[in-house]
Amino acid sequence: MLIIDAHLDLAWNALQWNRDLRLPAHTIRTLEAKTPGRGRARGTVALPDMRRGWVALCFATLLARSTGCPEPDLDYGSPAQAFGVARGQLAYYRALEALGAVRVVEDRPGLDAHWDAWVTWAEAEAIPGMEPPLGLVIAMEGADPILEPDDLVDWYAMGLRVLGLSHYGRGRYAGGTGTERGLTDRGHALLAHMAELGMLLDLTHLSDVAFWEALDRYPGPVLASHTNARALVPHQRQFSDAQIRAIIERGGVIGVACDAWMLVPGWIQGPGSPEPATLDKVVAHIDHICQLAGSSQHVGIGSDLDGGFGQEQSPRDLDTIADLQRIPALLRERGYTEADVAAIAHGNWLRLLRTGWSD
Repeated sequence: MLIIDAHLDLAWNALQWNRDLRLPAHTIRTLEAKTPGRGRARGTVALPDMRRGWVALCFATLLARSTGCPEPDLDYGSPAQAFGVARGQLAYYRALEALGAVRVVEDRPGLDAHWDAWVTWAEAEAIPGMEPPLGLVIAMEGADPILEPDDLVDWYAMGLRVLGLSHYGRGRYAGGTGTERGLTDRGHALLAHMAELGMLLDLTHLSDVAFWEALDRYPGPVLASHTNARALVPHQRQFSDAQIRAIIERGGVIGVACDAWMLVPGWIQGPGSPEPATLDKVVAHIDHICQLAGSSQHVGIGSDLDGGFGQEQSPRDLDTIADLQRIPALLRERGYTEADVAAIAHGNWLRLLRTGWSD
């Protein structure tokens, strides 16, 4: 089953954590065996593993904050520094493209050509090593690197297609996770420019206040690239049933994440956790959204694997991103039809992109 993953911090891992993602995840783990720090020697994502798992397309992020939160390799002292880091991450994706490892997908014709190539490969002999390039849709997680709203046109020209206004904390454009702040004046102006360009708005990480304000003000296509159900795991980081229904009513898609603490209430690393995080818990969040929607048409995968953590904070039955292939089987066990499974694995994200890029 071909898969689209709506949230992977590939460039952040490659540059801020100095990982050569052209190597398999197991090799990267070996190289990091003596590197201290959370997630080190426990990575799950690399380009060979994506190919092995038929992750044909992903939303690949640009991620750099300038909010003053003291998180190494993520927070910078000024917007200018965040700008420089994000531009470097974008340059990394273009370098991978020049090497033939990936294809940056920016419009409907490019999307259709990319997907047709993968379908042709999958329906033929699906010979490993003969796959087409992996597809990347460039997304920004938190708009801090955009110096001023007017600058968005330059980012768009360089390939940015999906934009989330905030991350954790007090973003320059909107309040994020852990706050109750709404949109800033810059945020209002940025949404106007996004609408003019026809960009997709990622509502993930917005505070509750900012979520409703952004949804009310933005007329274009919306999504939540990596957000789970608050009804199953109570936390502001997740979205409430009312928020999920609002995205569904707008024709949006919610990507379910694989971060362990977002899967199990009260999860902690180690034997003290109330229950283990597994891929079946991922499917439980998918199923919850399907029940709210009354169909399988508004949920997908947004794994966030290696989003500042590794195996220690991932489902315990997932070794690398290739194991996302277990999700279709788990859905079938719950009675989902093959059409439902295909919609969740890739079809809903394809529809959202094609609708957003219809012009």
